[in-house]
Amino acid sequence: MTPQPPHFDPELAAALAAAGPAGSFAFTLDGLAALREALAAAAPAPERLGRDGLVTVEERKVPGPECAADVSLLICRPTASAGRRPVVYHAHGGGMVVGTNRSGVEVFVDWALELDLVVVSVEYRLAPEYLHPAPVEDVYAGLVWTVEHAAEFGGDPARVVVAGSSAGGGLAAAATLLARDRGGPRLLGQMLLSPMLDDRNDTPSAHQMEGLGVWDRSANAAGWTALLGDRCGTPGVSAYAAPARAEDLSALPPAYLDAGSAETFRDETVAYADRLWQAGGAAELHVWPGGFHTFDQYAPQAALSRAARTARLAWLRRLLDE
Repeated sequence: MTPQPPHFDPELAAALAAAGPAGSFAFTLDGLAALREALAAAAPAPERLGRDGLVTVEERKVPGPECAADVSLLICRPTASAGRRPVVYHAHGGGMVVGTNRSGVEVFVDWALELDLVVVSVEYRLAPEYLHPAPVEDVYAGLVWTVEHAAEFGGDPARVVVAGSSAGGGLAAAATLLARDRGGPRLLGQMLLSPMLDDRNDTPSAHQMEGLGVWDRSANAAGWTALLGDRCGTPGVSAYAAPARAEDLSALPPAYLDAGSAETFRDETVAYADRLWQAGGAAELHVWPGGFHTFDQYAPQAALSRAARTARLAWLRRLLDE
């Protein structure tokens, strides 16, 4: 019997209905090129991110993983500030198959102005052209460069928070695991927003949301298969591909995790937070009632979206003030 899905928040349901079929973010390999082109065209231009001169925006090419191409980093910092500021290192979403370093970065630029911090957004190689570990190795290489060269753009290497939404949230979690296991950068925190953590795609919430909302179980299967090929869902998948596979979640920096109650990633997000607590870690978890995947991007003025942004910013502010 098909499980009964949770209800959508009424404001969010209206926004989803208005988005139409395109709002489901389903994709096929045949339509991938067109989807990438459309999303790249919709991404904010540097002039828009510059906030009328309040933010300085630059793009740098930095060394990528061994034997791989350079990685592109978008660096956004308040123009008027000086000194060393905290850094939010951002990995974009897009199901591992679409997106650029400008995707989803605008809210982080707003935070840069409000909290006087630097945002560094990484562009990584996409599946299916590049299988695991290419995306996470790009993200990690950019993170290492960011910490080692923070002084060049006014950043504080001792106050770096890794953040991401959806696929970016999964990559942020994976990069945090890599930093611990490789003796890499000591991170201040990790912000995992509706993170894509588990290639097995078999939680109750994944089954509940089959054919519903945004990024349902079928889309999720397609994204993971694009990244992992025929290894998807099999034993032995690396925790650096699917952080839910990690056996040890100890000695990780404080985490903020959230998800909607009506989305595929709800249960894997809750489980990851629970395992962080079991390992003695610090984690703050929010499950937004009636929220679908990335609901705040579809309906930014909805009450639930405003509440989610307030909670995220409050956690970040507390972390930076400690």
